[in-house]
Amino acid sequence: MELTAVVTGAARGIGRCVVDRLTAQGYRVVAADRSPVEAGDGIVPMTVDVSEPGAAEAVVGRAVDEFGRLDLLVNNAGRFLRRPVLETTDDDFDALFAVNVRPVFRFCRAALPHLAQTRGSIVNTASISGLVGIANQSVYAMTKGAVVQLTRQLAIEWAASGVRVNAVAPGAVDTGFMDEARAADPDPARSLATTLSNHPIGRMSTPDEVARAIVFLAAPESAGLTGTILSVDGGYVAR
Repeated sequence: MELTAVVTGAARGIGRCVVDRLTAQGYRVVAADRSPVEAGDGIVPMTVDVSEPGAAEAVVGRAVDEFGRLDLLVNNAGRFLRRPVLETTDDDFDALFAVNVRPVFRFCRAALPHLAQTRGSIVNTASISGLVGIANQSVYAMTKGAVVQLTRQLAIEWAASGVRVNAVAPGAVDTGFMDEARAADPDPARSLATTLSNHPIGRMSTPDEVARAIVFLAAPESAGLTGTILSVDGGYVAR
């Protein structure tokens, strides 16, 4: 039996690693991103802005129309913002929620009826910022806290239907995402040193380490897990 997945934020970083790991296991993957997604065996690329109305229905519908089923949704698309609260505008607030929260809700809403038919699962990408306080991340932390709580809510609501809903909460991950954020820092070297010192393993996670955790949460080996927020953070929240 061939399984089908939808992955958002699939063009690079964690999302691309998830796509590669899923296709290596035989999944057929509808890979959505606002940047072009590199094609490959088992991959159906879709260039789409997940924040746009109708995007969730279009992407989920493509998977079901093309493959006849949906077994997994990975909500990975997101944006980062590091900014003191007094310098954060209403536009910053709205823009971050429009990418980090509303699409997660919409994609879950679109996918859940199909996942109930296959007893499938959802894995959301949250963040340690949604679990603990981190300076200068007030709005970003709010968005990831919303993802954490939505994960728990849906896990309870859909457990009787056989749908599992979990999330990963990465710490700092060595991606272009972090490089872009650090480039805006007045002292990038000091910022990097602080980041590394806050992670007991002394380094950032790799995108593939986070991807492996996502794939695990979707696998039969984690069948007893739902409503779980799995920290992939090098020990950050254990301090």
